[in-house]
Amino acid sequence: MDLSLLLRILWQRRQLLARASWTRKQLLRHQAQGLSALREYASAHSPFYQRFHRGYFQAALNELPVLSKATMMEHFEEFVTDQVIQLKEVEAHLEKLKATERYRGRYYVNATSGSTGRRGIFLYSLLEWATVLASYSRAYAWAGAMPGLTRRMKMAVVSTTTPWHQSAMVGATVRSPFTPTLRLNASDPLPQIVGHLNAWQPESLVTYASMARVLAEEQLQGRLHIAPNAVFTASEVLTPDTRRRVREAWGQEPYNVYGATETATIASECPHHNGMHLYEDLVITEVVDGNYRPVPPGTYGAKVLVTVLFSRTQPLIRYEMSDSVRLSEKVCPSGWPFALIDGVQGRLEEVLRFPAKGGQVAVHPNVFHDLMDLVPASGWQVVQQPGGLEVLLMGVREGFAHDTLVQRIQQALIAQGAVVPPISVHRMEAIPRAALGKAPLIKSNMPKASLPGRTQS
Repeated sequence: MDLSLLLRILWQRRQLLARASWTRKQLLRHQAQGLSALREYASAHSPFYQRFHRGYFQAALNELPVLSKATMMEHFEEFVTDQVIQLKEVEAHLEKLKATERYRGRYYVNATSGSTGRRGIFLYSLLEWATVLASYSRAYAWAGAMPGLTRRMKMAVVSTTTPWHQSAMVGATVRSPFTPTLRLNASDPLPQIVGHLNAWQPESLVTYASMARVLAEEQLQGRLHIAPNAVFTASEVLTPDTRRRVREAWGQEPYNVYGATETATIASECPHHNGMHLYEDLVITEVVDGNYRPVPPGTYGAKVLVTVLFSRTQPLIRYEMSDSVRLSEKVCPSGWPFALIDGVQGRLEEVLRFPAKGGQVAVHPNVFHDLMDLVPASGWQVVQQPGGLEVLLMGVREGFAHDTLVQRIQQALIAQGAVVPPISVHRMEAIPRAALGKAPLIKSNMPKASLPGRTQS
């Protein structure tokens, strides 16, 4: 690792960890100052924001227009604050990217299609990238699994090795003798993944939530033999049943981490596991309904709007993401100043829509989570097809009756007011995974249509 980057990460991590002792008042003051500095910088250096926020320079944050990924990408070269950045050059850089190579020797570049299928590209300067890395390290530190100059820790990450994906680039950047790391693709054959993990014997395991469930089942069935001191899940919905299986497999409560390519870490759990503490010193997260109105704690929003306080190369102010999360009404015993979210039920694109009397009904992912967590399988996926609903099951235990599951799904859909489509159940050796190794629990293959309440570009 570059020494200057390492020193920046260590300094920033120290700053981030110290903020747990702040009062709520101190945190909000820091947040207000950070927001003011971000808005001033964006207005001074981004031609896009000079137009987009014209007439709003004195407005409160919640009065500013919402920014979509489509709008950002359409105006990319005006959006970024360094006018030497050219989109075609960045795309060419991504095509041949290896490890931690920087665009023009200055910018780390990540890309994501997200759940909408629309590509987004995000650039980070050295200082911004240090903040990204420090945000991830805080999640590990809160779990008591932070390697350092005096503490070596073997880690295994089962996600993706695609170089432009943020988790892969983070792993490549922080590679050091203090954190020997085995990186595996979640889309590789399961016996191969199990073999590598058995040989490596990681002290810390980081993986997608769906893969944590699969690996926990492999451990319980006696094929996987590892004893991690900490298990981290990210990128997908962590259901109560997956959490339970992780506990049974390794005697550890998993630490859930919520983040995105655009923001790095947004929230993560502390040892009390009462929810995930929002990283409000780095990202302002607004939980809103389909019309961008704030929703109260205890209620799921339709999406979140994020304002990334450390973004300068590509300022993100009220950037829309379709995650459906819920602010918590609880108070964490930690006494930390950060607000909590206690539920992440997926993304707007994972809300399945069915015909109903007089129109359509939206069925949220949690309806299926509650049903499928009762199934004795190591993995599952619900896929909505034009011809009906397909349920894919992996590692189903003997004696399980498909008909019972179909009846439960039918009853649940009827209770939602939906016209029930044909439902089929298929046993699979492995749940199909996307290019980055993710396996969303709920998936729609229906023809794309505009979703209510989404920003159009």
